[in-house]
Amino acid sequence: MITAFRHGRIVTAQGLVHGQNVLCADGRILGLVSDDAVPSAALNVDLDGGVLMPGYLDVQVNGGGGVLFNDEPTVEGLRAIARAHAAFGTMGLMPTIISTDIASIAKAIAAVDEAIVQKVPGILGIHIEGPYLSPKRRGIHNAKAFTPLDDDALSVLCSLKHGKTMVTLAPDAVPLAAVAVLVAAGVIVCIGHSDASYEQTRAVLHAGARGFTHLFNAMSPLLTRAPGVVGAALDDCDSWCGIISDGHHVHPAALRVAYACRGTEKLMLVTDAMPPVGSTQKSFVLQGRTIRVENGLCLGSDGTLAGSATDMATVVRKGMEFLKVRDFTLAAKLSSSNAAAFLGLGEEVGVIAAGARADFVLVDDTFNLQRSFIGGIVLDA
Repeated sequence: MITAFRHGRIVTAQGLVHGQNVLCADGRILGLVSDDAVPSAALNVDLDGGVLMPGYLDVQVNGGGGVLFNDEPTVEGLRAIARAHAAFGTMGLMPTIISTDIASIAKAIAAVDEAIVQKVPGILGIHIEGPYLSPKRRGIHNAKAFTPLDDDALSVLCSLKHGKTMVTLAPDAVPLAAVAVLVAAGVIVCIGHSDASYEQTRAVLHAGARGFTHLFNAMSPLLTRAPGVVGAALDDCDSWCGIISDGHHVHPAALRVAYACRGTEKLMLVTDAMPPVGSTQKSFVLQGRTIRVENGLCLGSDGTLAGSATDMATVVRKGMEFLKVRDFTLAAKLSSSNAAAFLGLGEEVGVIAAGARADFVLVDDTFNLQRSFIGGIVLDA
């Protein structure tokens, strides 16, 4: 059965397209066609004038639907997390395990491998955030879990058989040789939770690090004579930067500064979502510490940020509001296609083009999410 998405505006890599229809079959996009080329037997989905964008991609998801990946590193845990985020337009995500022991990381990797084999919708790989981080910039991470990045750990970090592996580490906590090993194995190395100098950060970028995790948060700031990690991130136009545009983690002006420095191609909106997304939780336990939910934030007892309770649909809407633009092509880049390119999946997801997955979000003129589709099937049916 062919499905035709009709009567909407379509965001493509070439810009916003009017008067075209998206044809899909078997979970894939067949192409964009005019009205007279839509098969008479096609199942029609009326977009009612809305804007059809690629499904959102989020490279930093700690949990959702009441599930924390650290606590439930299983296929069912991953299924629950992905299902919760799909309701908010996230069609692909990198489940994120934060600083813990290497045995737990190995278990999480095995769960992701099995989830991908079972074709759990939305699971793209794994994001391992720590434990190779700077104690000074640990944030909510448990510093007792921090450990040197040795050969045994490297072997585990490089062990995923299916999907993508992303590792966040601190340049001031790991040897350059270890970064080179990860990069050579195809691991996407990102810099985060670091008190490194500009020079240390540049050295890790030169060794093959590909991006920065939640820009501005938990990293040495930009100072006039010590640019730090933030300065290196804003200065390096070849790397990608994730940024949490929930209005709490990063001031709207800082988001605009990042956009002015980095432009449209290498900035990615992320949620850093915790279990409350897609659930009614008002608190949860993170590695023995009670985290309270307050106004979309997750906070430790001392007020330390512990991720967010904000979904991707909200992050996109707020991000575009903070940038003070109404540009659907830009929104698609920040919420989807840039992350796809970062992960090396640019022909598979994050684009509305022939051959790609039929994963879409339908939004109105102010980026409010109207409907989500995965594999061409509406989720709110």
